[in-house]
Amino acid sequence: MRPALLIILAGSLISAHALADQALAKAKNCLSCHAVDKKIVGPAYQEVARKYAGQKDAADKLASKIMKGGAGVWGVIPMPVNSQVSEAEAKRLANWVLSLK
Repeated sequence: MRPALLIILAGSLISAHALADQALAKAKNCLSCHAVDKKIVGPAYQEVARKYAGQKDAADKLASKIMKGGAGVWGVIPMPVNSQVSEAEAKRLANWVLSLK
């Protein structure tokens, strides 16, 4: 297994993989409603990661919500269906979000 490529950005060590998944979130318009560290329309990704930390099926649960949308977990504003996100992309996004604790 190859070691992960690490990038120093603004004094923080960030993996190239994490940057790629953040770019995917941006490309799929996820960052229109979410941010890593603050609530916009939906919850901050760090808050989502904390809520689902330690749950064995968290990545599958989140991937499903990313594709199918949802309501009621984080308030009254529903998360819309994201038909432009494939199952593989939803899984990558879910794993990236869960890594942000």
